[in-house]
Amino acid sequence: MLLFVVVVVFTMQCVFGAFFLLRFHALRNIHADTLNRYPVSVIICAKNEAEQLSINLPQVLSQVYPDKYDRSYYEVVVINDGSTDETTAILNSLKLEYPHLVVVNIDVGDSKGKKNALAMGLQKAKHYMLLMTDADCKPASNNWLRLMVAPLHIGKEIVAGYGGYYTKLGVFNAFVRWETMHTYLQYSTYASIGMPYMAVGRNMACTRTVLEKAIKDPIWHAIPSGDDDLLVQIAGTATNVAVVSNPDAFTYSAAKATIAGWIHQKQRHLSTGKYYKTSTQLLLGGYALSHAGIWILMLCSVFFVPKLPIIIILIRCVLYWWVWKRVLNRLNEKIPLYLLPLFDLGWMMYNFAFLPYITWKNKKNWK
Repeated sequence: MLLFVVVVVFTMQCVFGAFFLLRFHALRNIHADTLNRYPVSVIICAKNEAEQLSINLPQVLSQVYPDKYDRSYYEVVVINDGSTDETTAILNSLKLEYPHLVVVNIDVGDSKGKKNALAMGLQKAKHYMLLMTDADCKPASNNWLRLMVAPLHIGKEIVAGYGGYYTKLGVFNAFVRWETMHTYLQYSTYASIGMPYMAVGRNMACTRTVLEKAIKDPIWHAIPSGDDDLLVQIAGTATNVAVVSNPDAFTYSAAKATIAGWIHQKQRHLSTGKYYKTSTQLLLGGYALSHAGIWILMLCSVFFVPKLPIIIILIRCVLYWWVWKRVLNRLNEKIPLYLLPLFDLGWMMYNFAFLPYITWKNKKNWK
């Protein structure tokens, strides 16, 4: 009986692993150099982000995206959502240097969370094509904007990018970057077969039409955060979502330095999972359950049937560690191979720990 269960779980894991490998390898980027360009509005919601804005905003404001007269063909709309630090002063100073910076100030008493700030930004944005990032994110290159909006030029309506984290010493930082890669691997490959289910607000683009549609939907207001995932759930279709995997189109920010801070962040991020389509929940759940089954069966096999099941399970592990290493290399994430078994096991515990937020609980605040 144990061997039968091992074979079933092993088969499920191999199917998922082969799918991830083949679909991720097949991801191709759209080259924007030959496209006729349209103006873009970059929207950033900021709350008490003075230090981050002073570092990152100049990089956003210096993107190479000129019109035919060699002028900046985009604006950057920053919504100052009731900040009480030096955010207002920083933004006013940058406005003097960058005329394409637009600042929207929300009074402290009127601050109602990120979704309200995003709606305000949409009202002030002039253009049809929109690109969103966070105040603490820095584009990987000055071609970030051009690469991220390229799919919009050929008819896509939502573009999901990669939001990475800076590399720091320590196993915890490496696990956070691995988990970010693992999440990107899943949503990018599912989107490639017409089953989009999420994006990351740190790096995503869309049209004004789909954002307006999302804001009007009742699901949008179910939780205070999750604008990125809910946008895809409400307006994403089998054909209107693209994924960008060019390293020049990535954004980077500092990962949470403490486990408590990261847990708080993940509780917020995972609260949108219960609003995914049933088909998506079944796929993600099947993958997570078969993954947990591998490790549980590994422990059982050690005590009961210590030969064939262990060999089968090890074959699965080698397959996944190889797939993950290939993806990490493509995303320019430097994580030692010897840490992958630890993170593999850690992801099982991660799913059990966050199960309440994945299935029924909501995180009620934005920050």
